[in-house]
Amino acid sequence: LQEYRRGLLLIVMPDVHPPLFATRASPPADISLRQASGCGGRKPELADILTKLGHDTWLAAPMLYTGEDRRRLAALYRLAHATRVPLIAVNDVLYHVPERRELQDVVTCIREHVTLTQAGTRLQANAERHLKPPSEMARLFRACPGAIDETIRFAGRITFSLGMLGQRYPREPVPRGRTPDGYLRELTEAGLKTHFPDGVPPKVAAQAEKELRFIADRKIAHYFLTVRDIVAYARSKDILCQGRGSAANSVVCYALNVTAVDPTKIDVLFERFLSTERREPPDIDVDFEHERREEVIQYVYRRYGHRRAALTATVIRYRSRSAIREVGKVFGLTDDVTGRLADTVWGHHGGELKDHQLRQAGRDPANKIVDRARRFAGELIGFPRHLSQHVGGFVLTRDKLDWTVPIGPAAMEDRYFIEWDKDDLDTLEIMKVDVLALGMLTCIRKAFRLIDSYSYGGAPPLELAAVPKEDPAVYDMLCKADAIGVFQVESRAQMNMLPRLKPREFYDLVVEVAIVRPGPIQGGMVHPYLKRRADPSLIQFPAPHPDHGPPNELYELLKKTMGVPLFQEQAMRLAIVAAKFTADEANGLRRAMATFRHVGTIGTFQEKFIGRMIARGYDAEFAASCFEQIKGFGSYGFPESHAASFSLLVYISAWIKRHHPAAFAAALLNSQPMGFYAPAEIVRDAREHQVTVLPPDAAFSDWDCTLERDAAGAICLRLGLRQIDSIKEADADAIMGNRGHGYRGFADFARRTALPKRSLVILAEADAFRGFGLDRREGLWAVRRLPDDKPLPLFAHLAAPDQGAEQIAPLPAMARSEHVLTDYQTIRLSLKGYPTEFLRPRLEEEGITSCGQVGDLEDGALVRCAGIVLVRQRPGEGNAVFVTLSDETGICNVVIWARIFENYRKEVMGARLLLAEGKVQKSPEGVVHLMATHLIDRSADLNILSGDALPPTPPTHRHPRNVRVLPPSRDFH
Repeated sequence: LQEYRRGLLLIVMPDVHPPLFATRASPPADISLRQASGCGGRKPELADILTKLGHDTWLAAPMLYTGEDRRRLAALYRLAHATRVPLIAVNDVLYHVPERRELQDVVTCIREHVTLTQAGTRLQANAERHLKPPSEMARLFRACPGAIDETIRFAGRITFSLGMLGQRYPREPVPRGRTPDGYLRELTEAGLKTHFPDGVPPKVAAQAEKELRFIADRKIAHYFLTVRDIVAYARSKDILCQGRGSAANSVVCYALNVTAVDPTKIDVLFERFLSTERREPPDIDVDFEHERREEVIQYVYRRYGHRRAALTATVIRYRSRSAIREVGKVFGLTDDVTGRLADTVWGHHGGELKDHQLRQAGRDPANKIVDRARRFAGELIGFPRHLSQHVGGFVLTRDKLDWTVPIGPAAMEDRYFIEWDKDDLDTLEIMKVDVLALGMLTCIRKAFRLIDSYSYGGAPPLELAAVPKEDPAVYDMLCKADAIGVFQVESRAQMNMLPRLKPREFYDLVVEVAIVRPGPIQGGMVHPYLKRRADPSLIQFPAPHPDHGPPNELYELLKKTMGVPLFQEQAMRLAIVAAKFTADEANGLRRAMATFRHVGTIGTFQEKFIGRMIARGYDAEFAASCFEQIKGFGSYGFPESHAASFSLLVYISAWIKRHHPAAFAAALLNSQPMGFYAPAEIVRDAREHQVTVLPPDAAFSDWDCTLERDAAGAICLRLGLRQIDSIKEADADAIMGNRGHGYRGFADFARRTALPKRSLVILAEADAFRGFGLDRREGLWAVRRLPDDKPLPLFAHLAAPDQGAEQIAPLPAMARSEHVLTDYQTIRLSLKGYPTEFLRPRLEEEGITSCGQVGDLEDGALVRCAGIVLVRQRPGEGNAVFVTLSDETGICNVVIWARIFENYRKEVMGARLLLAEGKVQKSPEGVVHLMATHLIDRSADLNILSGDALPPTPPTHRHPRNVRVLPPSRDFH
């Protein structure tokens, strides 16, 4: 204590049983602490320690209501008097009002992993650990004269404020003999010359000068240099990276190669990134290849050290599913019951369980135990559960970071994080660098390498900047919603928007990325924009009354989006230009947007925003729509700069898909898990693009999916061994490392690779020995004939291969349906067929339409369609669930409105084969949906694919996406 204490010291005695002061009177405190040096082996008494600590030390006296309070308080009072250490009164609060005591008991049981009936003395004996008014505290401590007054004096001496914490940024990125501002200017000017070899545009040069002056004034050049240092390291290691978010509004970030959006292509609004009015630190997000981001993270730790660099924390809160699972255990409900209850909740959404959800889970709402579990689970939703590490936000300091905030080890090896989250850092104005992971960057890098390895003519290696710009063939493909696997536009909502928006240039992609978001949707801006895009004569710009402003007040702001606000920047500028918000008011609105999902204070600006616009003559409906859009952005929305950054990757991934479909599919498969679609759908889409796909084979496959040329020179996609469930990469390394010029057969393969028998069984079950002339059953039989890895001693002498061997008998052919089912069980897809084709005769007898035929029906036609569930999606702010069904003929997009979903929740969430009945809805652009009115779970029909029934749902009732029999759905909430 003497070594590490700084400032005031308050000692709070632990609440233990039996009470520490129940029997001793003099000396008052024979309390053993840890063995102290210099004590000659004697354990020091608390009185000795208090005396040595001297001034600025206090002793806390809580009222615990344990039955020993008077004696405990008297002993503490005597100890304080004897050691001349002041005694202060504390409350030791656990909850704010007595009514929360029951919830405190529940939380205690969760922490201790016990039920309420097992908790015993772990629970508080009463409900007195709540906040008490001063009068009550004075009454409780009347036997300790001066304790209350001393408490007031103690509180008065606490002058520390979190605002006193400063942050000095690391010096490392600045070369010796250079100043941060001078070095940043040097790098910026050099970068602009590289980007604009024919001369830097005057507008860009002026913007760069403005930013450099601002950065120098704020003394934050170190921050930009640190981000540049991290990005430069990644590029030196050939790791793709790209900045995004509001930093794309910065010319300096573009010059430093942190961001990739050309400032001449968008309206750069530096104030969206940093401004004089917002005295807050910059925040730059940089995406790195998700498989190689750890290299970048470890570089940061090596460069700055574990005591000067740490990840930000994230507060993990209770959500519906986790709350009901943990509270249910407290009340003695079994895992089976809590699993059923949790499975009635879609994703992360929902509050307290409703009666119909309890009934759906087979529980009686009138059951008192179930009802109490439901009630307390509802109270816990949104409550902090534990701290975790942020996805990539780094805090870096010149001094030791643990002088400012505690640092702890993360669950991952060589990871450390602080105890503050990003909101804490914003409040304290502490800068962080976001080192984020993006699967599409990994996919693009792998696709480039595959293309380079099979390119003709010695073409230079592909890089992001080398991809041809504005290729009409790419836009033709996107206009047809041919976008499976394409970054950001592969969701059903985006693929439905593509034929309507018809992108023909890069900025159209910027709009496409941003428009399918809660901001524009809630603000009702989507349809007006699409109508104006289809008919430019409808374009008009809202204007104030002539007495309050010029008619073209919003022209410059909205001209690129046809008079309709679509981006966050536009919404914020509307507040300033149209509603005449001051800089402080606009900053408050921006903060409210940023914290809308957690704090919900944005409504305090509604009357001011709408009222001022109406007072200035704007249409009331337009004003209300603009504010609804702002609320939507608070839920989730994109600034233009962020959409532009992502649009670069949209275009590049679409270009690869259009011109190199085999490499694109291989790269997607090699980058899993990522994206909306499972491997089965990625492979199916590749085959629809005339790509020949070859199965994983021990004779030919590498770990990753690769490209091969067939006899005609066409490029084929060979599935990698990574597609086989349970196979280890080490096994694949052994196969590849011993292959040489090829294996002479299965026996040669088994001998040279020396794989364990279990691995050989896995390969055989995956039908991966066809390169040796063995089908699935023959491969399994060949593996079975091999000796065990470690033969028992009694049989070790049986070295001759024919001793005791079973005679090889002709094996019956395996039914194709069984092959298909086993393929899905082992490699998650099948090249031999699709499960539903074996059900087609039965489905046709019932008049059930195939997925591929739905698009041929008339608008409004009644239809029944069944298919394997590929994707389930329920947007957070949406009132519908979107389900993608698939069969051997194609896919069908099903829309299930919220009221229908509530009636068929079990079927929608649990079915692997789903029958949807409803009406066909066709848009003029050819977008087709099935608007479901009835849904039936037909998963049992899949039993005919094999002699065995499908495995039953496990007792934990995990979400169906975790059940591996057929391609699991990918569900998004």
